[in-house]
Amino acid sequence: MRGTGLAAVPFLLVRHELRLWASLWLWAARRTHDPAAGGAVFGYARGQGAMMGGVAFVCVVESVMMSVLLRDWPAVHHVVLVLDVYTVVIVIGLHAASVVRPHVLDPDAGTLRIRRALHVDLRIPLERIASVRHELRTTHEPREGELDLAVGSQTSVTVELAEPVTHVSFFGRRREVRVVRCHADDPGSLVRAVERARAGDAVP
Repeated sequence: MRGTGLAAVPFLLVRHELRLWASLWLWAARRTHDPAAGGAVFGYARGQGAMMGGVAFVCVVESVMMSVLLRDWPAVHHVVLVLDVYTVVIVIGLHAASVVRPHVLDPDAGTLRIRRALHVDLRIPLERIASVRHELRTTHEPREGELDLAVGSQTSVTVELAEPVTHVSFFGRRREVRVVRCHADDPGSLVRAVERARAGDAVP
């Protein structure tokens, strides 16, 4: 289906930047975004921490090198420095967004909320889940009706649905999905918690 029109793109980009800064603030305050009062949260950012740290380090090294190369052109140097510093902020902000926006299992609302940083926030009704299992995958081929949310190039939890749910992309494109693969730092705990919630048992 068609996504958001071009007129809405600037609004989406500005909203993305604001959420990025909000994520940095939440991370510094050791808080999570929109947690469920009676729900359980499951992080997934541990698998990408080293990679994101490496990217940030490379950006810092590049900034230093560019400062040396452009020292005789102050105006260009200042512009490039601002862009380089902001690139580092974006990298750190994306990791912060992953930390403060964990997966949320809310038995009271009857939903499993699968998230990935600022870009995916998918609510799956528990009654639509046909099965959930711990399944480690390191390769993912795009397929119709499947949503792969890899972290560090891997997924560790597979959720199969009896009825599809609608996934809305960053730019508003909507599509129906019946299989959702995501990553969790402790996939076994997430799988067990979902199974308990589906059975009507209390989630620890």
